[in-house]
Amino acid sequence: MIELLLPADVSSAATRAETVPDGALFPEEEALIAKSVAKRRNDFATARTCARRAMAGLGLPPVAVLRGHRGRPLWPEGIVGTLTHCAGYRAAALARATDVLSLGIDAEPHAPLPTGVRELVTLPAERERIGPPAPEVPGEIHWDRILFSAKESVFKTWYPVTGVELDFVQADLTFHRTGGPGSGHGSRGPTAAEGTFAARLLLTDPALPTTLHGRWRVEDDIVTTAVLVRPDWRMNKGM
Repeated sequence: MIELLLPADVSSAATRAETVPDGALFPEEEALIAKSVAKRRNDFATARTCARRAMAGLGLPPVAVLRGHRGRPLWPEGIVGTLTHCAGYRAAALARATDVLSLGIDAEPHAPLPTGVRELVTLPAERERIGPPAPEVPGEIHWDRILFSAKESVFKTWYPVTGVELDFVQADLTFHRTGGPGSGHGSRGPTAAEGTFAARLLLTDPALPTTLHGRWRVEDDIVTTAVLVRPDWRMNKGM
C-alpha cells in the first residue's frame, strides 16, 4: 500500500507478517534488541527485512540498519530512508540522496485515537477542520488517526535534516480527499480512500520548506501516510 503514495524513484517494501525467520538480522542488529521483549524484537526485525528489500530495489547490497538518536535508522552513505511498523503492517522506503532530500512514512491501525490523545496531538484549528471523532463502525473515516499518522511522517521527514525534535502541535495540517466514495474534505464513506495533505510548520528551518506536502491512504483497516522533499525544493515544492 505504501508504494501507492511514493514516486517511482523511491524504493519501498511492505509486509503483513508479524515475524521473520531466525537469522534474518545481522549480528549488529541482534545486539541492539538482545534484551527487548518479543513485540519489540518482531517490530524491529520485520521493518529491517523490508528495508533490505527496498535496498535491493535500488540495486544495493543488504546491510545492517543500526540506530541513531531516539532510534532513528542509520542508512548507507548517499541513501535516505524511513521505516514504520504497526500491528498488521510494516514498511520501509529508501531513495538516493541525489533524488530525495528527506522522506517519512507511517502506518497506523485505522481506528479512533485513544481517549485523550486527540487533544494532545492536534491544534484547535485542526480539530475544527476534521470534525468530531467518527463512530467506530464500518465505512467511517477516522480523520484523527490519519492526522496522527501524517504528523508522524512529517516528523520523520523533518528530524534527519534539522536535528531538532518537532512537537505534535508545531505542525498545522490540512487534508484533502481525492479518491474513494464521497470524495471531498470532511466527507466519510467506505474504504479505500486516499488524498493529500499540507503541513504548515510552526517551527521553521532554512533547510526545509515551511510547508511540507504528503499523501494518505486508508485500505484494509490500515492508514498509511508519506511525505517527501526534493533537494531542489526551493524551485519545485511538493511531491
